[in-house]
Amino acid sequence: MNAGSHPQRCIALWFPDWSIYAHLSTFGLDLVDPLPPLALVTQRTIVACTPAARERGVRIGLREQEARLRCPELTVEPVHPTMAEEHFATLLSSFAELVPHIEQERPGLAVMHARGPARYYGSECAAARELREFAQSLGYVEARVGIADGRFAAEQAARSTSKNPLLTVAEESIRILEPGGSRAFLAPLPVQLAIGDAPRFATTLHGLGIHTIGAYAALPESAVRARFGPSGVLAHQRALGLETTQHGNIQAHAPSQTFEVSQEFEPPVDTADQLAFASSTLADMYISQLSQANLVCTELRITLVDDIGVLHERVWGHPQHFSAADLLTRIRWQSEQMPRAAERTGAGVARIVVFPVRTDAAAAHEPGLWSTGADERVHHQFSRVQQLLGQDGIGTYAITGGRLASERQNFTPWGTVQAGDSRSSAAAPWPGSLVPPHPSLVFDPPPPVQLMGADGTPVVVTPDDLLSADPVGFETGTHPAVQVAHWSLPWPLRERWWEGRPARHRLQIELIDGSAWLLVTSHRSWFAEGKYD
Repeated sequence: MNAGSHPQRCIALWFPDWSIYAHLSTFGLDLVDPLPPLALVTQRTIVACTPAARERGVRIGLREQEARLRCPELTVEPVHPTMAEEHFATLLSSFAELVPHIEQERPGLAVMHARGPARYYGSECAAARELREFAQSLGYVEARVGIADGRFAAEQAARSTSKNPLLTVAEESIRILEPGGSRAFLAPLPVQLAIGDAPRFATTLHGLGIHTIGAYAALPESAVRARFGPSGVLAHQRALGLETTQHGNIQAHAPSQTFEVSQEFEPPVDTADQLAFASSTLADMYISQLSQANLVCTELRITLVDDIGVLHERVWGHPQHFSAADLLTRIRWQSEQMPRAAERTGAGVARIVVFPVRTDAAAAHEPGLWSTGADERVHHQFSRVQQLLGQDGIGTYAITGGRLASERQNFTPWGTVQAGDSRSSAAAPWPGSLVPPHPSLVFDPPPPVQLMGADGTPVVVTPDDLLSADPVGFETGTHPAVQVAHWSLPWPLRERWWEGRPARHRLQIELIDGSAWLLVTSHRSWFAEGKYD
């Protein structure tokens, strides 16, 4: 190893079960110790759980139903896709008081160079103790600190709970690895830790008889590069305890400001107008913070927490950038859409959180030298119409993915952002969907129609996905029966069959008068989905 390849000493600050802490912080709940049995789920699968839940057999990756069977007192909540990352960025900004440069490895794990903090606080152990105590003062009592050569070894040291002669245990939650001991410490650990989220890579190594980091580190680097490429070399350097590549070095930078603002309401606010009025100071403060940083917000997320702890969240966009008045308008619209419970006089809002999803430099939104009056007038008029007619009074339509014709019409109100990318949604496979040409007239909702056979009995679809008889007559509610000239074979729409939903069928017919119709069945009845010109 040459002098320039020796890895720098790193400090890893790890917060176990960070997703749980972020979830509790979002709802304004206390970070009690110990935490009760709680699990976060996505698509009915456990993605995070508390130690109390793990003691009762709950594990990450377990199906929600199985987790409830193992732990009947388990509380299950849906996980937010970006909540953990946003709260962790806010937390790291607090650590700037202790360490000026700290980098987020991922939500719940931060790394930093050890040299500066060790010199300032007197030693690596003293720096680790300051970090740990500061985290505990913020309520994160389970925070752990690891110090080693390189960020990967430091993370594994922080996660280590077993006795290891190579580790100096300053305190129960502080583990320090002596310089030069990273490779020996990492050697017995599973190789999956070094390669990350790469199941096919892990399967290949296991097939070669490589199960530990030490066995992978023993391979020649030239052979690793030839067989596994750059990602394999990076994992190999982790296994050696080096991490001398660009990806392994810490890119020291100060954490950015999140500009998140929140406000509590006691008692909860019941009506939308009252909430908008009570949030006026919050809106002014939010826009003022962005202005002081020479930023504007083009997309934001508003989170309303009602008086029973239910989260109501939505992302709003703006064709230009938000002003305080625009923010108050979105708060009022979102509050109006909250479900109301008559038996308890409405779901009042107890807490509001505003977070900027997308910001931009204010200079990029300044009026041009020759003005942009036309766009400003359009936005001004659209906004006035929307204030008079409501949120859905004005907007745009776009074609998205879907099986039924009416499902492919996506209405976007002015100033809102729809989740996902409609272009990719439209391009996705939709089994049973209609191939072009599409009907020029789409009915929403589809009106009932009659499709009759030669003997006058209704034509239905058999269990074999065939028509019970040749269709002869077609009748709508407002027109007399017309003879059917041609028809297609019915094709099924099988959706959510695991819930027991019966299959629907679609059928195209052409009448003797030259018109063509697209029909769909529901509970053995026919409906007109669309009409062709």
